Amino acid sequence: MTSKELLFVPLGGAGEIGMNMSLYGYDDRWLMVDMGIAFGDDTTPGIDVMTPDPAFIMDNLDRLDGLVITHAHEDHLGAVPYLWRKIRCPIYATPFACGHLRRKLEYSGMVSEVDLIEVPVAGGFKAGPFSVDLVPAAHSIPEANILAIRTGAGLVVHATDWKLDPEPLVGKPTDEDALRALGDEGVMALICDSTNVFVDGEAGSEAVLRKSLVEIIGKCTGRVAVATFASNVARVATINHAAGATGRNPSLVGRSLWRSVDISRECGYLEDIEPFVPESEIRFIPPEKILMGVTGSQGEPRSALSRIADGSHQSVSLERGDTVIFSSREIPGNELSIGKVQNQLARMGVTVLTEHDGFVHVSGHPGRSELMRMYQWLRPQMLVPVHGELRHLQEQQRFARECQIPETAIAENGTMLSLSANGADAVDHVETGRLAVDGNRLVKIGGTVLRERNRLRMNGAAVATVVVDADGKVLGDPQLTVQGVLDDTEDDSWDDAIDAMILAVNELPKKKRRDDEEIAEAARIAVRRSLRESIGKRPVTEIHVVRV
Repeated sequence: MTSKELLFVPLGGAGEIGMNMSLYGYDDRWLMVDMGIAFGDDTTPGIDVMTPDPAFIMDNLDRLDGLVITHAHEDHLGAVPYLWRKIRCPIYATPFACGHLRRKLEYSGMVSEVDLIEVPVAGGFKAGPFSVDLVPAAHSIPEANILAIRTGAGLVVHATDWKLDPEPLVGKPTDEDALRALGDEGVMALICDSTNVFVDGEAGSEAVLRKSLVEIIGKCTGRVAVATFASNVARVATINHAAGATGRNPSLVGRSLWRSVDISRECGYLEDIEPFVPESEIRFIPPEKILMGVTGSQGEPRSALSRIADGSHQSVSLERGDTVIFSSREIPGNELSIGKVQNQLARMGVTVLTEHDGFVHVSGHPGRSELMRMYQWLRPQMLVPVHGELRHLQEQQRFARECQIPETAIAENGTMLSLSANGADAVDHVETGRLAVDGNRLVKIGGTVLRERNRLRMNGAAVATVVVDADGKVLGDPQLTVQGVLDDTEDDSWDDAIDAMILAVNELPKKKRRDDEEIAEAARIAVRRSLRESIGKRPVTEIHVVRV
């Protein structure tokens, strides 16, 4: 990088939704924005959490001046406990995000190690050559921030996760005056949220949603549960308000909801709400008198709602006549898990209401009308869409051009953009990718561990021990163990595989029988061939040779 060159490098969250991590480079220094996670899926067996791969910045740690967290959602700060020890730089965040980070770091035993710098709401800080002001923004969580990043090269506005809600109920609305002032100052580049670029109009207001939820809940009989994200503090406040408005007692089910309330109160939010009934007391309240906020709107297997749906929750149960309202957006990729929970509830006779059945949710991301207003306020010279899949980035690029933004550029994860008054140029592509949290370690997605695990999942495993004498003659029957390959009734296939091993080894030339590796390979091929012929599968096969 040259001394006057401003670089932007997304390492996560560009070409995908979730797992946000970006770098800004200027004057041979770097500033990191966000450090989020994504969740595992069917392609990552045994993996619940994934993080961006910070390999590029690992080679530049002596030039990293800090990490700024835009807000407290998991896809923006959830990777800190897993990655911070790799980078060990100061972390800047507003009080609400700091509260969440401290809880995570305490749980990980790291809180005393991390230089966590609390920045006031609408405050700012300097890190190396970067001067950063935090502009309050409405979102589905308090204290979301748009970043105004100033360097000698110009002003860049980093605006992920925002909307224009005049009445967000908890936290501040997006600061229009501050954004207009930035536009008057001159914005070289806008790095912008693309999540809802296909949505016409606006995301909607939490205040308007509150009225709708009160009306819907007021018509329900029996128990009512509202499934939502624990981080949506405004929605938690609405649940509390709706309980009072409909003659019910408010309660919360799920540790993350209780934790979110605790952090909110520490930061001065939710001070005027009624106390929530503890989970253990819900069973003593008449069904028509209870309203519960529950975790598990995405069908997460260990969430409160999943355990209620399968009948394993220790305190809460639902039955015919009760209602569950899914007050959240269905995140792409979670359709199967959500559908499973909803079907379990339906089987119990529970009424399930989603955004397809009524006005039960508003998004935290801007629709096209809001994007246009942001463009008008900031008047950027160029736009770089992020926080979306490639189709979202391309659509915002088209939309920005329609709105007369002079230049646009798409940078997927790993693309290094040079930003200047002359435009945006892709100047390099750096190492990036995903790391999987596997137990207490990080492994590469696509590396040996997960590649082998997927092979085992798809094909099963066969392990055999073959005992041979000094001349390589098989002594007795090999011991064969299979997992995920044969049913208990398929003894013939089992016996055939053992016979095939004996024959294959004994037919080897004498010279090869004196080589354990040759014996192991012959037996391995024999097992796989035998099982392929009998059941049509070729399991992952390992042979141990014991010579006596």
